[in-house]
Parts: sequence; C-alpha cells; structure tokens
Amino acid sequence: MLKLYDFALSGNCYKVRLMMALLNLEHELVPVNVKNGEQKTPEFLNLNQWGQVPVLVDGDLVLRDSQAILVYLARHYGGESWLPNDAEAMSLVMQWLSTAVHDIQQGFAAARVYHLFGRQLDIETATARAYVVLKVMNQHLAQRQWLELNYPTIADIACFPYIALAEDGKISLADYPNVVEWITRVKQLPGYVGMPGL
Repeated sequence: MLKLYDFALSGNCYKVRLMMALLNLEHELVPVNVKNGEQKTPEFLNLNQWGQVPVLVDGDLVLRDSQAILVYLARHYGGESWLPNDAEAMSLVMQWLSTAVHDIQQGFAAARVYHLFGRQLDIETATARAYVVLKVMNQHLAQRQWLELNYPTIADIACFPYIALAEDGKISLADYPNVVEWITRVKQLPGYVGMPGL
C-alpha cells in the first residue's frame, strides 16, 4: 500500500493526497509534525535528506517532491489520462509544474506562510507575484476549462492548492472570475477531497 508522509496544512502534501483520491488509490497517511520539527529527525532524514514533506513510499521506491510524486502517480496509476505521453502535450502539462514550483510557491504559498505561520519574508514581493500569476491564469483560462488540453491533468492538480487557498495569504480572487470557475471545476472532479481551508 502507498504510504505518504504528510503534514495536513501543507498545500504540497495536499496535492498528493488529492491526486491519490482522484485515482482512488488506497494509501496510509503518516503525519509529520512540521511545527515541531519532526521532518528534521534522523528517522525522517533517512527518507528525505532535504528534510521536507511530502514523501511517498511505494514498495521499495521512496520519492520526495510533490511534483515528482504527481508525475509518478499519474504515469504509474493513471495511464495517459493525467499525464499524456505525446511530447507536445506532456511539455504543455510540465510547464505548469514549473509554474507551481516557482511563481505559485514564491507568491501564494509564501504569502500564506507569512500570514498563517508568521514566517518572515518579503510579503510585498510575494503578494505582487501572486497577482501576476492570477492575471496570467485568468487570461489563459478565458477560452479553456483546464490549464492545458481539454481535460484535467496534473497541471491542474499541481497549481490548484495554493491558488485555492489564496485567502489564507490575504490575496483576493474577486477580479479573476476565470480562475474562480476553474477552482470550482477542480472541486467537482469525481473523488475530490478537501483540506483545512478548502
């Protein structure tokens, strides 16, 4: 059975939980108390030397990084429905995984940890970056239902959590109706599960 080392309030952990739910995969959640530093214990560092969640264990395979885990789950358990094999289509999906890691993480996720957890960072830059993402995504979604292709892919799952949690970072979605409609579509996917804040 799949085992996920997980922190309930982490958007990166949540995207893995959501993907497993959408694929209807049996799994065990192993809570890691990030607030108490459990991700830095010797036991956890044996799983992931970076000291970060999530970590997925599938048999002998141990995977870190939510984007890598999404790729694995999609390809191993979801066939081509979540990550197409075609080079062009795959590239269109993968570019959004980069957006999730960079612009969304340094914008929405950074603003969220500033306001929710009191982490000190440049909140003005994080907030401005989030609004740039919203502007681009709102335009991109004007003529389409999903970020790429004509069906949901791991591009949508990778980008969804921190944008849907925008209010935690005091970022308003009010002027971005196409993004709001996309969030609603993700929430309507069969098997969808939420997280605290959603």
